[in-house]
Amino acid sequence: MGRIFEVRKHKMFARYAKMSKQFARISKEVFMAVKASGPNPDSNPRLRAAMQNARTVNMPKDRLEAAIKKASSKDEKDLEIITYEGYGPHGIAVLVETATDNPTRTVANVRSYFNKYNGSLGVSGSVSFMFEHKCHFRIKAKTDTDIEMLELDLIDAGCEELNADQGEITVYGSFDSFGKLQSYFESNEYEILESGFDRVPTVTKKLSPEQEEEVNKLLDKIEEDEDVQNVYSTME
Repeated sequence: MGRIFEVRKHKMFARYAKMSKQFARISKEVFMAVKASGPNPDSNPRLRAAMQNARTVNMPKDRLEAAIKKASSKDEKDLEIITYEGYGPHGIAVLVETATDNPTRTVANVRSYFNKYNGSLGVSGSVSFMFEHKCHFRIKAKTDTDIEMLELDLIDAGCEELNADQGEITVYGSFDSFGKLQSYFESNEYEILESGFDRVPTVTKKLSPEQEEEVNKLLDKIEEDEDVQNVYSTME
């Protein structure tokens, strides 16, 4: 089978690893949504959003149901949302969002990654000012959608940017506008393909390919941690 098989196998396993990470992240989103507002998606918009994201990445139905059932148990304690801030190699700011049942374990792991890959874990507020907290939606355009009129309607709901491409519309807004935008799309019967939150850097830094590789080693290692939900950086 030789070299070609080895390359294909590596890509296949990398894809499975990415899928597994996506499933784990969404399972936690579902868990936290249920803990916050109950297991009924009709009365829990946060859970509806998480369930839609699960469908988008083809997360198995039994895994989704297991996350809801687990969160519904009174014996299961809630997860803590903790954000860590620091600097990677070459002065790149890094923001790490985690959901954990053991903060002591999580901070020790995150600190070890920074130390191992020539970075340093900072204190709260040390880099967060370099990022804007945004929400985003990816929706399916209707056949009769007037993009300009839609954008005008969405501005009142908190839309800050809208992009349309190949039958899909991506909308960005402030963190606080998530609920209004979700309500608009649902009440106007738009199919939400994906939604969530981002940390958008207000400044970025361009590195050489060699420097980028060094930073990516840190980011990839952090991403692998089971407690980590999202990783953001100021690398261009």
